[in-house]
Amino acid sequence: MNNSKQAQHPRRGHDLTQGPILRTLLAFSVPTLVSNVLQTLGGTINTIWVGQLIGDRALAATANANMVMFLVFAFVFGFGMAATVKVGQYFGAHDYDAARRIFGTGTGFCAAFALVGGFAGFLSSDWLLRALSTPPAIHDMARAYLDVVFLTMPFGTVSMMVSMSLRGAGDPKTPLYAMILTTILGIALNPVLILGLGPAPRLGIAGSALANALASFIGLAAMITYIYWQDIPIRLKGRELRYLLPHRSELAYVLGKGLPMGGQMAITTVAGVIMFGLVNREGLMAAAAYGACLQIWSYIQMPAFAISTAVSAMVAQNVGAGRHDRVEPVTMAGVKANILMTGLLAVLLLLFDGPLLSLFLGHGSQAIPIAEHVQVLVTWSYVLMGVTMVLSGTMRSYGAVMLPLIAMVIAMYPARLGFYALAYPHIGVDAVWWSFPAGTFASLALTWLIYTRGGWRQHPPHVSPAELRAEEAILAE
Repeated sequence: MNNSKQAQHPRRGHDLTQGPILRTLLAFSVPTLVSNVLQTLGGTINTIWVGQLIGDRALAATANANMVMFLVFAFVFGFGMAATVKVGQYFGAHDYDAARRIFGTGTGFCAAFALVGGFAGFLSSDWLLRALSTPPAIHDMARAYLDVVFLTMPFGTVSMMVSMSLRGAGDPKTPLYAMILTTILGIALNPVLILGLGPAPRLGIAGSALANALASFIGLAAMITYIYWQDIPIRLKGRELRYLLPHRSELAYVLGKGLPMGGQMAITTVAGVIMFGLVNREGLMAAAAYGACLQIWSYIQMPAFAISTAVSAMVAQNVGAGRHDRVEPVTMAGVKANILMTGLLAVLLLLFDGPLLSLFLGHGSQAIPIAEHVQVLVTWSYVLMGVTMVLSGTMRSYGAVMLPLIAMVIAMYPARLGFYALAYPHIGVDAVWWSFPAGTFASLALTWLIYTRGGWRQHPPHVSPAELRAEEAILAE
C-alpha cells in the first residue's frame, strides 16, 4: 500500500479487526441500540405532542406523511449503507484517504439527491397524498406537515450519512451523543412551535415537522463540530473538500450497491402497506390491535438492527484488512447475541403485554384481547428476523446485495401473501397474523441457503484499497 495514502491511526473509533469478537461486537452494538431507542422514543413522544395539542386528525395526518417519507428515505438509506460498507473496508486497511473519498462521494451525492428529491416532493406532495388515498379531512394538514419535511430533508439525510460513516469507522458513540441532543431538542421544540410559545410563531402541525428538522440540524452541527475537534479521520479539510463532488468510480459503487439495499427497505415498506389493507378488512378492533402491536414491534426489532449494524461494520473492516478468517466467528457471534437479546426482549414483552397494550389502547379496550392473541402468534418470529438481518449484514459487507434482495421479494410476496391467500378460507383472520412468521421463516431459509451455498464468499485473500478503486474504475467504464 502507498504510505502517502495512509493517515494517522484514528484518534476516535475502534479497530474492529483485533480483540475478542463477542466483546467488541457488544461494545459496538449497545451505543447503536441506545441511539435507535432514543430515536424511536423521541418520535413516539413527538407523536403524543401532536395528538394531545392538535388532535387525532393531526395524528393521522403525520402518519400518512411519514409513510411517504419512509419510502423516499429507503433509497437514501441504501446509498448511505453502501458508502458505509466501503468506509469500513478502507478503515480496516488503514487507508483513511480512500475512506474520506468514499465518505465525500456518498455524502455529496445523498445531499444532492435530498435537495432535488425534496424540491420535487414539495411540488408533488398533494399528488402523493391523493395517491395514498389520504382522507380529505386530514389532507391539508398532512400536506402542511409533508411540505416542511420535504424542504428540510437534506438535514436528516446528511446527518444519517455522517452517523452511518462513523459507525463504519468503528465509532458508534459520537452518533449516540448527537442522537441524545437531537431527541431532547425535538421533544422540547415540538410544543413551542406547535403552540407558538414565547416569541415563536404558532405553526400548528407544520411546527412539529420544523421542530424535528431544527433538532436534526443542531444535532448534525454538533456532530460535525466534534468530528473536526477530535480530528476523526472522515473529516474533510482543504483540498479534500472536493471529495464531496462524487467521483465516477466511487459513485458507481454507491449506486450499484445502494439501489438494491434501498430496494430491500422499499419492498418491506410496500409489503407493510399491503398488510395494513388486509388488517383493515377485518374491522376497527383488528386495526386498532394491529396498530398497538406495531408500536411494540418497533422496539423489539432494535437489538437485531443494532447487532446487524455492528456485524456489518466489523466484517467490512476485516475484509479491508484481509482478515477473512474472522468473518465467520463475527457472524456467528452476531447470531447468538441476536437470539439472546431479541429472544429475552420477546419473552418480557409477552409476559407484560397487557399493561403495554393498555398504554396505546386504553384500559378495558375490546382490542386488547385481539392484540394479545396477535402478540403470541407473531412476536417470536422477530428472533428469526434478527438472524436474517445478521446474515444479510455479513453478505452486504462483501458487496453481495442482489441475492438478499431476491430473497426478500420472495419472502414478502409469494411466501407471505401466498400463505394468507391459501390459509384465509380455513382459519380466517388468523391467516393475517400467521402470514408474518410464514414470511419471516421463508426469508430466513432463503437467506441461510444463500449464506451457506452462495458464491458471495468467492473473494481473494486480500485486495488492497488501491486495487479495489482500480477495479471500480474499470467497472464504471
